[in-house]
Amino acid sequence: MIKFLAALLIIAGLTSCGPPRTDRIVIGTKNFTEQLILGEIFAQQIENKTHLKVERRFYLAGTYICHQSILAGRIDIYPEYTGTALTAILKQPPQGSKEEVYQKIKSTYTQRFNLAISQPLGFNDTFAMQIRGEDAQKLNIKTISEAAKYSPLWHAGFGYEFMERPDGYKGLAQTYNLHFADQPRIMDMGLLARSLKDKQVDITAGNSTDGLIWALNFYVLEDDRHYFPPYEAVPVMREEMLAKHPEVKTALDELSGKITDDDMRQLNYAIDGQHRNATDVVREFLKKKGL
Repeated sequence: MIKFLAALLIIAGLTSCGPPRTDRIVIGTKNFTEQLILGEIFAQQIENKTHLKVERRFYLAGTYICHQSILAGRIDIYPEYTGTALTAILKQPPQGSKEEVYQKIKSTYTQRFNLAISQPLGFNDTFAMQIRGEDAQKLNIKTISEAAKYSPLWHAGFGYEFMERPDGYKGLAQTYNLHFADQPRIMDMGLLARSLKDKQVDITAGNSTDGLIWALNFYVLEDDRHYFPPYEAVPVMREEMLAKHPEVKTALDELSGKITDDDMRQLNYAIDGQHRNATDVVREFLKKKGL
């Protein structure tokens, strides 16, 4: 009960109306590496292209906290994924082409939330069902359908959001008839890769742009029944902020289509695999891209 009340206090602090600000932009992110990188990319791009100061409020927890924070004006911008916006926020079924999903969330976010969705950054960070490469080779499996035959012998580990989201575990299990040796373990996203490598679990739901996939010899199972919707990364911005600072949209629009799937894997690996400083990694990346 005490932990529950403490969590409510944290949410209240994040979502209560913040003080008025005219000379700074507040950027928030969720609590994993890729979000940190995207938040830093947004921050440096705005600092490089405008005269505005940027306040970084990274690692705000998950999707719900970031969404509530931007609605309450505690943050002005955060990176989101189209499939997540569609299912977790709009509660729509996980279906549609990239363009259909993007247009749906763009129009609905404007009408319902007074939030602007900028152009996609260029990469699609879909959920990736991962197993150890040695297991994929030994069992000769490439797809989730093929893996379902062996899942009753496996232990699964998933993040909290994946267990709760409409595009997460429940629908996936129904689509592929997945059954595991026991209930999936709910784990922090940062622990999934290590747990899979150390054979504490046999299958996880990570991100397709995770830089550790190749470094740790994991194998990404093909979503052969096309369960997951597109998850293109996009900046979500407060319309009220953009009315005062249209230069922010101009700056972030320059990022449109500039980040490929492979770019994002390399950026993630630089932080998670090489333990480099995110500020330096992003600065080098923007310079390389001519931004």
